[in-house]
Amino acid sequence: MKIQITQANKPLTIFSYSSLTDIVLLLLIFFLLTSSFIITEGIKVTLPEAEYSTATEQEQLVVALLNDGRIFLNNLEVPQEHFRASLQEKLTDPEQQIIVLSSDADVPLQRAVFVMDEAKGLGATRFFISTTQKEQIESDDIR
Repeated sequence: MKIQITQANKPLTIFSYSSLTDIVLLLLIFFLLTSSFIITEGIKVTLPEAEYSTATEQEQLVVALLNDGRIFLNNLEVPQEHFRASLQEKLTDPEQQIIVLSSDADVPLQRAVFVMDEAKGLGATRFFISTTQKEQIESDDIR
């Protein structure tokens, strides 16, 4: 009497998706944590358009100019006559800190020049003007 043992090498017919969903979830978390986000803080302004704009991750001071004449420095409203003193208080390293000018698109140029002139008087040398990309505005208009 002979005992026969047979092995069946059949392909796996049931596929487990649990490991695949774990990998996709981990990749999603990885990309969310490593991507850089542009943070628009608090003050709602209508930014002018630019085709080529970049984001920066250095220490920055955000100056927001609104249509009604108000000036905000890092989300705090500052009267125009006290702007220089407030800026001097926040500007700890004038040559390295970046001043980001974020204003409504139709704010007069003279107000932006006022901000840059006051900052240059305190030793600031690095300025950026906050813009939004054209595609972003067009997609917002569609909604």
